[in-house]
Amino acid sequence: MSNNIIGISCFFHDAACCLLKDGVLIAAAEEERFSRSKHDAAIPKRAFNYCLEAGGLTIDQVDCVAYYEEPAKKLSRQLSMLLPGRSTEKKTMARLDPQRAQREIRGVLGYDGPIDYVGHHQAHAASCFYYSGFAEAAILTVDGVGEWDTTSYARGNGNDLEILETVEFPHSLGLLYSTITGYLGFEVNEGEYKVMGLAPYGQPRYADLIRQLIINQPGGQYLLDMQYFDFTSFKRMYSEKMVSLLGQSPRQPRTEILAFHKDLARSLQYVLEDLLMDKLKYLHELTGSENLCMAGGVALNCVANGRIKREGPFKRLFVQPAAGDSGGALGAAAIAYKRRTNGAAKSLTLNHAYLGPAFTSDEVASLVESTGIKAQDFRGREVELIEAVAQRLAAGKIIGWFQGRMEFGPRALGARSILADPRGDQTQERINSIIKQRESFRPFAPAVLEDRAAAHFDLDHPSRYMLETCQVTSPIRLPAITHVDGSARVQTVNEETNPRFALLLRAFERLTGCPILLNTSFNLNYEPIVCTPIDAIICFILSGLDTLVVEDFIIDRSGISEMIEFVLRRTVRTRPDAITHKTYTLF
Repeated sequence: MSNNIIGISCFFHDAACCLLKDGVLIAAAEEERFSRSKHDAAIPKRAFNYCLEAGGLTIDQVDCVAYYEEPAKKLSRQLSMLLPGRSTEKKTMARLDPQRAQREIRGVLGYDGPIDYVGHHQAHAASCFYYSGFAEAAILTVDGVGEWDTTSYARGNGNDLEILETVEFPHSLGLLYSTITGYLGFEVNEGEYKVMGLAPYGQPRYADLIRQLIINQPGGQYLLDMQYFDFTSFKRMYSEKMVSLLGQSPRQPRTEILAFHKDLARSLQYVLEDLLMDKLKYLHELTGSENLCMAGGVALNCVANGRIKREGPFKRLFVQPAAGDSGGALGAAAIAYKRRTNGAAKSLTLNHAYLGPAFTSDEVASLVESTGIKAQDFRGREVELIEAVAQRLAAGKIIGWFQGRMEFGPRALGARSILADPRGDQTQERINSIIKQRESFRPFAPAVLEDRAAAHFDLDHPSRYMLETCQVTSPIRLPAITHVDGSARVQTVNEETNPRFALLLRAFERLTGCPILLNTSFNLNYEPIVCTPIDAIICFILSGLDTLVVEDFIIDRSGISEMIEFVLRRTVRTRPDAITHKTYTLF
């Protein structure tokens, strides 16, 4: 008897859908990739349809839809925030709807079968433990907030997963980080990466002030000093007392980044890491495990992850590639599957993140022909294709690389990537300013052959999801991927999980002696990573990329006529030039 489980996360940010078919993860994708609306929180109807198609299923063959939170518990927390004098704006009140998930699963998706509800932190914990390959592990979940929980300590053993202790809203490391993100003039739920990237440019001069915002307590507990926060406003997350404490006005978006902002970012990162290390020591004592699984938005802080791996009490660390809310779909599906198999389910070990849609070379050929774009066709000639791309990279070309199934999670891992030679002095500046159109301080990641990684980075284990940093130790000068503090966020690549990308890295190494490429996500700033070939072509034309490689086709800039470019630039819908999230979505 089949057992087809759809997992869903939505209505917060980064809506996503996944399919478990007889205990095997068949597909997973974020809704934003299809809708082209970054961080799309809507019911993931396009991702849902993709998952059905990938599994060869009709909707009546779905045995269960698993939803990643418990709406009634979330409502109790929302209502607690609506005390006398607090916000009762229409947009707030409209969100107080515990029936919305069921209503839209029924009405929008058209599904009328069983729905399982899984606690938010339970889903996060399951999303890392059940897919880790560990027989047992300690589990730490840290995010902004689920229903009530903001931090949870858990233990996984076989098919059993037990949450041992929680920290409850409003006390939250994730909300602390988001509050300072907003204070620094960046977008909440988007700009936390920027704060992490900015931090190495500063000094922890304000660490003592940050520590006044959060009171560490024994065991797993901590408290935010709420006089410095305002979580009920749609305008900001900090109070005037925080402004007074920090001594400088909040930075306005797109204004100059000063030494104060760099130092504040560094201080925040410093305090976050110290507190995580303290709580992980407690979790280790609590569980006695040598294995650690982490989930929640804070688990995407790869700088903290690197320190945890190097200095923490655990020997092994697993963070799944979609550790934020989108990954909650994986955990919800896993919990529902375990329930339906009475805990006797097979391992759900995650070996790669290539779980999204793919497109055939014949489909690409039809698209190229219909647009009039000039492209070189390498169908049936993979060796020649790889050599041609490697030669362009060695010549300093910056390339859009579109191959196979799209990645799940926020990182491009060699399926929807922008690639370049990491040895170029101007490469980082060119990609940031002309192609990605983003802040100059943000670093780029290296992709390296797994069997070459130890020779170039302080890394003695695979790092396939780009979720930890380490020091660059390479004898090769690598300015384009080395951050100001000498670190890099490494992705290791092997032939088993991404054979064509590994072939390209080996070809580049033969030409240059360097087994490393700069790898960043294939998108313009404030847009989702590309999903389809037409997304890739549009991004190629609107950016400063030199070459586009889509499956077996190479398109150089000269292959795009002036007429095609003119028409496209006039007809592509206007993109927002900024995401305006100033507060965390607490309602």
